[in-house]
Amino acid sequence: MNRPKITFGKISFTKASSSIENSVEGSQNEGFGTFGKNAPVNKLNEAIEEITDDLESQHVKEVMGISGFGRKAKSFDIAEQIAKARHTAPAPKVPEKAPEIPGDEEEDDDEVIGPLPPADFTVDKGKHEEKKGSDSEESEDEEDEDESLVKRIPASHEVAMQHGSRAVIALSADPSGARLASGSVNYDLCFWDFAGMDTSMRAFRTLQPCENYPIRGIQYSVTGDRILVVSGNSQAKILDRDGFEKMECVKGDQYITDMARTKGHTAQLTAGCWHPGRRDEFLTSSLDATLRVWEAASGKQQKNVIKTRAQGGLKTLPHSCTYNRDATLIAAGCADGSIQMWDTRKMFVNTTHCVREAHSRGSEISCVTFSHLGTQLASRSCDGTMKLWDMRNLRESVFSFGDLYARYDTTDCVFSPDDAILVTGESLERDKEAATIQFFDTKTSEKVQEIPVTDSHVIKVLWHPKLNQIFVACGNGTIKCFYDDKRSLRGAKLCVVKTYRKKKHVEVVGTTQVITPHALPMFRQEKSRSSRKKMEKDRADPVKSRKPDLPITSGQGGRVASSGGTLSSYVIRNLGLSKRVDDDQDPREAILKYAKEAAENPYWIAPAYARTQPKPIFDSEDGPEAKKQKTE
Repeated sequence: MNRPKITFGKISFTKASSSIENSVEGSQNEGFGTFGKNAPVNKLNEAIEEITDDLESQHVKEVMGISGFGRKAKSFDIAEQIAKARHTAPAPKVPEKAPEIPGDEEEDDDEVIGPLPPADFTVDKGKHEEKKGSDSEESEDEEDEDESLVKRIPASHEVAMQHGSRAVIALSADPSGARLASGSVNYDLCFWDFAGMDTSMRAFRTLQPCENYPIRGIQYSVTGDRILVVSGNSQAKILDRDGFEKMECVKGDQYITDMARTKGHTAQLTAGCWHPGRRDEFLTSSLDATLRVWEAASGKQQKNVIKTRAQGGLKTLPHSCTYNRDATLIAAGCADGSIQMWDTRKMFVNTTHCVREAHSRGSEISCVTFSHLGTQLASRSCDGTMKLWDMRNLRESVFSFGDLYARYDTTDCVFSPDDAILVTGESLERDKEAATIQFFDTKTSEKVQEIPVTDSHVIKVLWHPKLNQIFVACGNGTIKCFYDDKRSLRGAKLCVVKTYRKKKHVEVVGTTQVITPHALPMFRQEKSRSSRKKMEKDRADPVKSRKPDLPITSGQGGRVASSGGTLSSYVIRNLGLSKRVDDDQDPREAILKYAKEAAENPYWIAPAYARTQPKPIFDSEDGPEAKKQKTE
């Protein structure tokens, strides 16, 4: 194929008609091709416009007398250069058998792109596949060994924290993993700060937010700045991070039969949880057969009311409630053995999903929880079973785990952070020595591991995804933390390395005494005595030792009776007068006996009124003189 020469920087034009024909032919033969059956008209128009521009420029050059702009550019013949390169280049040696790449049998590689392989290069396909398969098998085995379910459980070390002497039935950790809160049946709420604790593992604050009501449930908010406290009364409370009360829900009117017309719960609360996305919204369930959605900004009235109904339309009591991960569903476990769910994007009139016979009737469903992906649901009941449900098919449970005795109605179950393991605790039976926490595989329902915890009941289990630590609340008031030295982060690992420091006592520096026996008395120092001799001397001093008065051994009435029989006489004798005052003496006679002495030697009042004082007249024994009769 003859290709035209390419020139750079040269402006020339000889014949318009020939250039138009060449451009049209080039547009038909070369370029990007055509779209459809007919040739594109746009390209022809563009070529005509370019030619007219060249004609105008040529006309301007002829008028101005300019033959060209700048130096003439060098022209290159591409066809000659390609032919010359093919003639001078050595002929490549093609291998007998080219390597076959799987998946490219259908493609015909006419041209070889890139540098050619050497002549002695051969590929043994079988050995290559065998080596690749062996490498993949080894890598899979290593991954299986590293990612085995038993090794994922952080249980190589454990630490115990003492909450009190009663059962701990509520447990929660903030999202960052810096603090832990625990509630007990003895009304106490304890706060544990991992960064501030040492090996003594003591709570930095203990309070009773709900007075004489047990703490049934606590949960940190999404941001970790507030705590929802669900107690045995009908009013939920919100505390700040330090335990100070921020809000309290209003109590409903218990004399109204329609629970939708009351402003709050009218019976004991059973559970509560925060909204996973909204920081001001939370959910509570109560024994008044309702679930209520609240706003943390105002607790004077609930936002929504959800009624739980049994098979025949009667009331049934919810014992647990929760949101799913994207907050599109609200699930509740009821006393009739049913699991009921409502869609938050619709009206809470009818249930979206309802499993009537999820567990046995009459036993509380103590916990319902969604997996982290939201595709599975786990339920724990006091009938001794735990079931795993698939959200795509809720007619039958995927797996059912039995022989899990639960004594407390707050016993829960949790998923591992990767949803591969389901964890729950069991209460202590009579024939067992220790209660355990059990780990089950969510894909095969096999028991992965069983860890004995304590000689009491295991009530709450918390697997923190950020710390990768497991916290277990027991019936004897102990909280145990299981962690792995390599896989776990912060949390209890910060406490076990800190030593308990005792308070430093003030050091007493003794002063040296210079003995000068011949010094003058005013410069002489007292001899230093031992503390025992000084204490004996102070003990002998009745003033320094504050020796009390000795009791009277004879007579009756004690010290008061010995002083005259009345309190006033006792005070006068011991404080005012040195002489004894007889209580039988006439007070008038006692005062008048000093009249003669006062008249002869006046001291206080008489000298001031000596001139104006009238002569006093006292009543005599003879009586007053008889009045003279008035005569006319």
